[in-house]
This record gives sequence, structure tokens and C-alpha cells, in this order.
Amino acid sequence: MNKQKLLQAFVALIVGLLFAIGLAISGMTQPQKVLGFLTLGSGWDPSLMFVMMGAIPVHAISYRWIRGKKSPLFDTKWHVPRGKEITKPLIIGSALFGIGWGLAGYCPGPALTSLGTGGEKVIYFVIAMVVGMLLHRLYMKITT
Repeated sequence: MNKQKLLQAFVALIVGLLFAIGLAISGMTQPQKVLGFLTLGSGWDPSLMFVMMGAIPVHAISYRWIRGKKSPLFDTKWHVPRGKEITKPLIIGSALFGIGWGLAGYCPGPALTSLGTGGEKVIYFVIAMVVGMLLHRLYMKITT
């Protein structure tokens, strides 16, 4: 592995760890907190709204500043998806993501972060998530 790739891997590790710490501190790794936010009514927990209210401006400002650069700090070009079309697979995938998040209280990032707890429910969730990804990959190979 060359120095550039090693540096990229190291930076990715550090950024991933910071992201995981942020998820844990914000409560996004606690399914009951997430479900409390997603459940409207008398049991609604608005605390995650404050997490989003803090994160969205930071992202918006950082994204505009960073994208003004010719290339990322540790790479030669940007790797940003170019597709802007709203397709049937995008809608179905988004719906499945939302349903899974609403049922389990986990989405992929917090679930991977929560694996460190060794909790049985999160282990089952991650296994199901990986199986779903593999089934999708197999489906795409068969149909294309």
C-alpha cells in the first residue's frame, strides 16, 4: 500500500471514530431514543431535533467551503455521485430504509457504532442488514 492510500485509510479511520463518538453522544445509538423521536404523540422525544439543528448548519457551511476546493485534502479528485434522477429503485430503497429505521430504531451508521456494545438486538440488525445488502447485490447481478 502506498503512502497516499495509507494516509487516506488513517484519515478515514479517524473521521469514522469521530462520527461514531458523535452518534453515541447524541443518542443516535439508542433505539428507544430514535423511536421516541420518530413516534409522534404524547411520547414524542424532540431531543434529536436539536442534534439535527446543530448538525445541518455545520454541514451546509463546511460542504460549501470544502467543495470550493479543487480536490479533497487527501485525494486527487472528488468522488461525488452525479445522478440526480429519482428512480423507482431509489424510492423503494428509501421506503425500505425508513421502514427499517422506524421498526428497529437503527440506521446503518448507528447500528455499526452500537456493535461495540455487543447487544443481541443490534447484532441481529447488522446481520439482517448485511444479508439484505448481499441479496440486493445478487439480485442486481441476476437482473443485469
